[in-house]
Amino acid sequence: MFYKTSITVLFFFLWSVPNIKAVHDAVPFFHKVKAENGDGVYSLLRRYHLADHACNVNQFYKLNQLPKTKARLIKGRLYKLPVWIYEYNGKSIRSTIDNDNWDLAVRIQKYNNRLTKEKIRRSTYTKSNILWVPYHELKCSSDKSLSNINPPKTTKKENLQTEVKEEQPTPRYSKTVNLANKKGGNRIYPIFGKKHEHIPLIDNSLKNQVFYIVGGHGGPDSGAVGKYGNRELCEDEYAYDVALRLARNLIAHGAIAYVIIRDPDDGIRDDSYLKCDYDELTWKDQKTFRGQKSRLTQRSDAINKLYGSYYRLGIKQQKLIALHIDARSRKQRADVFFYYKKGSKSGKKLARNIHSTFKSKYQQYQKGRGYTGTISYRDLHMLRETKPSAVYVELGNIKNPADQQRFIQVKNRQYLADWLFEGLTK
Repeated sequence: MFYKTSITVLFFFLWSVPNIKAVHDAVPFFHKVKAENGDGVYSLLRRYHLADHACNVNQFYKLNQLPKTKARLIKGRLYKLPVWIYEYNGKSIRSTIDNDNWDLAVRIQKYNNRLTKEKIRRSTYTKSNILWVPYHELKCSSDKSLSNINPPKTTKKENLQTEVKEEQPTPRYSKTVNLANKKGGNRIYPIFGKKHEHIPLIDNSLKNQVFYIVGGHGGPDSGAVGKYGNRELCEDEYAYDVALRLARNLIAHGAIAYVIIRDPDDGIRDDSYLKCDYDELTWKDQKTFRGQKSRLTQRSDAINKLYGSYYRLGIKQQKLIALHIDARSRKQRADVFFYYKKGSKSGKKLARNIHSTFKSKYQQYQKGRGYTGTISYRDLHMLRETKPSAVYVELGNIKNPADQQRFIQVKNRQYLADWLFEGLTK
């Protein structure tokens, strides 16, 4: 499908809203790390210089819902540390954490520098714009030097953003970018699988924008099924893989991205043939309903609930993209095409932006082939019953041998995600 390497990294949440304090700026979240072989609670906390404060130990048990008798940790499992992650504003530690205590800022600076020197942190907080703040510095009132500290308040914003950070989900570059090697902090999102769970923050170009990525079908419904030799190609598996890649691109650029249909076992897969299964869940951890109408209502309700929460925070830049793969005659090819809600100017504009991106990419990488993708309105549930600006994308014909290469080849699934990202963020 595509002849040259071209990536346009997107990802999982991205916006810039004037006169609104960034959600990331206001809401720190707890750092997560994997336990190593032989780790216990105290050995892990000692590694991060947290074990000397009883409140850190107590908070660790609380964050990870562990009984106080639990001493050993499970190798490879992610645990929350009593360390807040703040987005450093590039000015000062005091303004970043909204606290004027000079001694506190000095201690936090020394803590970050120490972890960097010991190579626990990959880079300094000034380079990565990621500031680590130990829990005890803001919460352990028994320390007299902290008597004037104002700990962060628990607000609706904080609760909502913590949910986003803990439960989650490219660039406008002309060549492939390996995000795993990019600088920008230690951000782990298990939903993308072990190989792709680390998503450094490339920039904040999409800060204060929310994206809802919906892979078609899922759960008891595999959607359209194509045949490639003796193998079955299930629509929901390939749409989900593209959805994850798109979300990851968005997140890398500071966006808030929700993967609405989620598989607890399948992250981003670099295999040509993706196994069909039926264990996909609907945000958040809901068993996906069997009936079509109830299943669609279930996901649109989840999106609308999230939309309302962010809208009340003042965030109006919210977009939905539903990904499907069409099923037509085996002989009929189908370039990527788009639907929008009748009367929706924002939805139509969104579809046009992505369409024009694909058209320009075809002209660049498949000269002379032509691009026949279309844009039209259609009365579909995911367009009609959801509140964000929405576009419905059909990625091709899953039964056509030529179109199948668009899904079977891993690099082509990444191109689909990259070009969708570029169109979404135009």
